[in-house]
Amino acid sequence: MKTKTWVEVSKRALTENVRAFRVHTTARAKGAAPGMMAVIKSNAYGHGLTEVAETVKKQGDWFGVDSVDEGRRLRKAGIKKPVLVLGYTMKDRLADLVRHDLSFVVYDASIVLALRKVKGIAKIHLKLETGTARQGLAGEELRSLAKHISKSKNIVVEGAYTHFANVEEDDVFAKQQIARFVGELAVLKEEGIEPKVCHAACSAAALTLPDAYFDLFRLGISMYGLWPSEHTRKDILRRTKEMNLQPALSWKTVVAQVKSVKKGTPVGYGLTEKVTKDSTLAVLPIGYWDGYDRHLSGRGYVLIGGKRCKIVGRICMNMCMADVTAVKGVKPEDEVVLIGSQGKETVTAEELAGVVGTINYEIVTRINPTIPRTMISNFVTRINPKIPRIVT
Repeated sequence: MKTKTWVEVSKRALTENVRAFRVHTTARAKGAAPGMMAVIKSNAYGHGLTEVAETVKKQGDWFGVDSVDEGRRLRKAGIKKPVLVLGYTMKDRLADLVRHDLSFVVYDASIVLALRKVKGIAKIHLKLETGTARQGLAGEELRSLAKHISKSKNIVVEGAYTHFANVEEDDVFAKQQIARFVGELAVLKEEGIEPKVCHAACSAAALTLPDAYFDLFRLGISMYGLWPSEHTRKDILRRTKEMNLQPALSWKTVVAQVKSVKKGTPVGYGLTEKVTKDSTLAVLPIGYWDGYDRHLSGRGYVLIGGKRCKIVGRICMNMCMADVTAVKGVKPEDEVVLIGSQGKETVTAEELAGVVGTINYEIVTRINPTIPRTMISNFVTRINPKIPRIVT
């Protein structure tokens, strides 16, 4: 059944992006090649949780999710690989974590005390605070937590990790964070805790900072073919042409109505914009409920008939209007591209992010999760054939 808006995700783009990272980190590791966690939290950054997991499960070693419910969805889908719940878990959901064999993050003694009442073995990763001032703890607080854990027979400290605050822009602070992380691992060792899996590297650090690899790198935004930042993109492409990330997501809708309007006609709520000449408009059944940002009103572009067409007037909850005066023969149910390519033209998540003043992460992640995700086999864009293949 055809829907009025849908997301297409390229299987091949996903797997080639992962392969490129496996090659990149293997070649730059200062010891054994690190493992890889495919971070698919928040509906796989808008790409579809179970769809992405199924696509890359043979290439990765771990999956990273935000919540118990995301973890349970993976288990229900038959995913048996280790899953780490990175977000906060309410105390009354701890038993669900253990029941479904989900590893999870701990940085609070009250969670440790609550776990003593849970039946079964709890596999935890300690979050070490090194410079983001969010989840995690360090120093004497970490030492105190370690003492609580040592008294808990049903807790296994499977891992320890940290997260970088600014590695997308500069590695100076990141290197300081690595030193702090190593120091906090030493604190744990003094308390008799030696995690088997230590991890720090996100996508940007996996690209630029081999010292951050430890046992595992967490591949998030770049698995989907999006660069963590423009600085990272320029830095990497200056060093090597191997890392040719391929955006995996295309977002599409259809034309709902085509109408002719006279010069000076106001369009949409608030009469914020008037056409400057006799024009043809296409009404699109897409709006901010779907995740198409209202700040694109009068500023964004979509692709219709292989041409860039400007959004006119305010974006509504469930629809918006585009100027198709320059496109011949537009009719209802013609395909419209919101993100992706059509003909020789492309609209990227980065372009939309630049218009609304945010980052590419937010553009794709906020696509309404109720919109169908369809996995397709072809590339979104041509990949670099020079990247050698590896066996995973």
